[in-house]
Amino acid sequence: MELNGVPLHPLIVHAVVVLGPLAALTGLAYAAVPRWRWLLRWPLVVLAVVTAVAAVLAAQAGESLLESRPQLAPLVEEHEELGELLRTVSLGYAVFAALAAWALGGVSALASGRGARETRFGIPVAVLLAAASVGLMVVIYLAGDSGAQAVWG
Repeated sequence: MELNGVPLHPLIVHAVVVLGPLAALTGLAYAAVPRWRWLLRWPLVVLAVVTAVAAVLAAQAGESLLESRPQLAPLVEEHEELGELLRTVSLGYAVFAALAAWALGGVSALASGRGARETRFGIPVAVLLAAASVGLMVVIYLAGDSGAQAVWG
């Protein structure tokens, strides 16, 4: 998979590197600040889903790059494993972000208060969302660092 002779993997990876931490930080804010939930609900879900799609595409592009350049296999073995882990973690994060958006209510932005929802599961879901957010950031860092080490030594 190439675009004008440039492998797509390094291009797609930048979407994961930018949007992944943004999704994780949005998840942390969503979990920690109930009064912001009305504002962050949809950005959290959209960022998580776009990050998951980008991670899947990056993994596929990486596999394609490795097939076209098999001499890279020894250099990128650890990065390949962490990239697969990132793909799995980002898909799980997208599912959990959607669950948290549904499960965690919050105040309404409307002056009337209309649209406010009670929190269904409260603290356990917020804690799990925060843990998932931190986990996503850690795996993004590890996969990115291993890729940078493979390319730049």
